[in-house]
Amino acid sequence: MAPNNNRTKGSHFPLLAFLFLCLLAPLLFFFFASPLHDQGDDSAVSSEKVARSKEWQALQDLKLLFSKEVLDVIVSNTNDVGPLSLENFRKNNLSASWRVAGLRTSNAMNQLNQPADNVREEKQNGKEGRFSVDRAQWTGSPAQLSRRQLIEKRKEKRAAELVKQDDEVIVKLEDSAIEHSKSVDSAVLGKYNIWRKENENENADSTVRLIRDQIIMAKVYLSIAKMKNKLQLYQELESQLKESQRALGEATSDADMHHSDHEKMKTMGQVLSKAKEQLYDCELVTGKLRAMLQTADEQVRGLKKQSTFLSQLAAKTIPDGIHCLSMRLTIDYYLLPLEKRKFPRSENLENPSLYHYALFSDNVLAASVVVNSTIVNAKDPSKHVFHLVTDKLNFGAMNMWFLLNPPGKATINVENVDEFKWLNSSYCPVLRQLESATMKEYYFKAGHPTTTGASNLKYRNPKYLSMLNHLRFYLPQVYPKLDKILFLDDDIVVQKDLTGLWAVNLNGKVNGAVLTCGESFHRFDKYLNFSNPHIAKNFDPNACGWAYGMNMFDLKVWKKKDITGIYHKWQNLNEDRVLWKLGTLPPGLMTFYGLTHPLNKSWHVLGLGYNPSVDRSEIDTAAVIHYNGNMKPWLEIAMTKYRSYWTKYVKFNHPYLQNCKLRE
Repeated sequence: MAPNNNRTKGSHFPLLAFLFLCLLAPLLFFFFASPLHDQGDDSAVSSEKVARSKEWQALQDLKLLFSKEVLDVIVSNTNDVGPLSLENFRKNNLSASWRVAGLRTSNAMNQLNQPADNVREEKQNGKEGRFSVDRAQWTGSPAQLSRRQLIEKRKEKRAAELVKQDDEVIVKLEDSAIEHSKSVDSAVLGKYNIWRKENENENADSTVRLIRDQIIMAKVYLSIAKMKNKLQLYQELESQLKESQRALGEATSDADMHHSDHEKMKTMGQVLSKAKEQLYDCELVTGKLRAMLQTADEQVRGLKKQSTFLSQLAAKTIPDGIHCLSMRLTIDYYLLPLEKRKFPRSENLENPSLYHYALFSDNVLAASVVVNSTIVNAKDPSKHVFHLVTDKLNFGAMNMWFLLNPPGKATINVENVDEFKWLNSSYCPVLRQLESATMKEYYFKAGHPTTTGASNLKYRNPKYLSMLNHLRFYLPQVYPKLDKILFLDDDIVVQKDLTGLWAVNLNGKVNGAVLTCGESFHRFDKYLNFSNPHIAKNFDPNACGWAYGMNMFDLKVWKKKDITGIYHKWQNLNEDRVLWKLGTLPPGLMTFYGLTHPLNKSWHVLGLGYNPSVDRSEIDTAAVIHYNGNMKPWLEIAMTKYRSYWTKYVKFNHPYLQNCKLRE
C-alpha cells in the first residue's frame, strides 16, 4: 500500500507547477514586453526619419527630371485621388508622346517613386491603418464616387479641348497650304505643287533658279561687251550662254537636271566673274535689267492677249461632231416629202392658257437638251409649247431632229429668223448697224489679238452678228397672241418643273429674272460707260444686274411700256459703241431698268461655264442651271465636274450621234 501512496503524492507536483506557470506567464510577458515595446517605438521613429529623407531625395530627383508644370499636375492629382503611381499617371493622363517617351524611363521613375510611396504607406499604417480604410471609403462612399466622376469629366473635357485645338491648328495649316497653292502659276503647277515629294525640300529648284539668274546676267554683260567692243569676252559669254540654255531646257526642278550641268554652271560662274571685273557699271547694268524687265512684261501681256483670243476662238467653234450632225440632218430633211415636214398639235401654238417657251438657237444638240430636260421634269408635258427659232443654215437640221425625236405630248414648232420679213434694217437699228461698213471693219479687219485690248476680243463673236441674239427684244412681234412667255438660252439645263414661274406675280414689271450682283460684282458700272452723260444721268452705277438665260416676260405689260421702242432708242444712241461695247445684256439692263422683278435664286443658278467653285448643293437644288461662259458643255474645254448634268439628257445611243462619233 505504501508504494501506491507515494505515487499519488508525486502526481500532484506537476499539476501545481502547471498552475504556477499559468499565473506567472502574463506577469513575465508584461515585464519583458515593455522594454521591447519601447525599443520598437525608437526603431519606428528612426525608420520614419529615414523614409522622410528618402522621400525628400526622391522629390529632388523628380524636380531634376520634370518641369514645374508636370510636378504641379502630380501633386494636384495626388491630392484628388490619394497616393499616386507615376506609371499609372503616365498611362492614363499624359498624351501619346509622353507615353512613348516614358517607356524608356519607366523603371527609373518607378524606383524614384517607390520610396515616396513607401513613406506614405508607412505614415498611413502608423495612423491605425487609415490608408486602407480611406481607400475603401474613397471607392465606396457615394460622395467620393461623385467626386471621382467629376474629376473624370474634367479630364475628358480638357482632353476634348486639346484635341479641338489640334484640329484647329491642322485646319489652319491646310488652309494656308491651299492659299499657297492658289498663288502658284498654273502653267507649272505639276512641278511646283506643294504636295509633291520633290518639293518637300524648299531648295528643290535652287540650281535651276541659279542657272536662270546666270542666263539673265550673261545677257546683260553680253550687251555691254558688244557696246564696249570686248569681242573675246563677248564670244565667251555667247558660247557659255548657249550651253546654259541647252542645259536648262525645260527643267523646272533640280531633279530634271543632268549631273554634268553643274560643271557648266561653274564655268558660267567663272565667265560672269570675269565679265564683272571688266564690264561692271552699276548704271549700265541697272538700265539693261530694267529694259529686259520691260520687254518681259510686254511679252507676258502679249501672251495673255493671245491666250484670251484662243479661248474665245475655242468658244466660237462648233465641234466636228455637231457640225456633222447638222449636215446629216439637213440632207435627210430636204429628202422628206412636204407632208411629212409638219409638226402635230399646231393649234396649241397661240393658246395663251398653255406654258410657252421661246428658244433661239443654231445648235441642234444644245436645243435638244433644253427641250428634253424640260419635258422630262415637267408634271404635265401636254401643256408645254416650245417655240424654236433658228437661222436658215440650221433650219432643216432643227426640224429633222424634232421630227425624229418628238417631245412626247408637248407641242413644238421651228421657225427661220430669215423669214421674218418685218425684221429689216429700216425697222431694226442693230441690224442696220451690223450691216454698216464700220461694224464690218471692226469684225473683219481688226481681228488680230494684239491690235486691241483683250477685253474687246470676246465681243468679236459671230453670235453678235446674228439676229438670233437680238430677237429677244422683239418677243411681242414674234408671238403677238401670247400673254406670257419663258425665254430660255440654249446653254441651260432644266432640272425641275417650271410651271410655277407662270404663277409668280411680277408686280407690274415686264421681266422676271434672277439678280446676279454681289457686294461689288455684276452691277451696272461693269457693263455701261458711265463717263458718257446719257448713261450717267439715267442710271445708277450701283444698280444690281440680272441674268439672261431664264426670263419670264409679261408680254401685255411689254406692249404697254413699249419695251421694244426703249430698246431702239438706246441702240440708236450706241451706233459708235460709246455707251457699251456689244452684246445683249447691256442694252437689256438699260431697256428693263426699273422694270425687272427679282426671282428666287434657286430658279436659276449661273456660272457653270466659267466658275469652278459653284456650290454643288446650289446646283442640285436649282430649277435651271446655266453654262454661261466659254466652257460650254458640248466643247472639249468644258469643266468635267459639271458636264454630267448636261450629258444625261443627250441621246448618245441615237444613230445620228453615233455616226457622227458624238460620245459621252
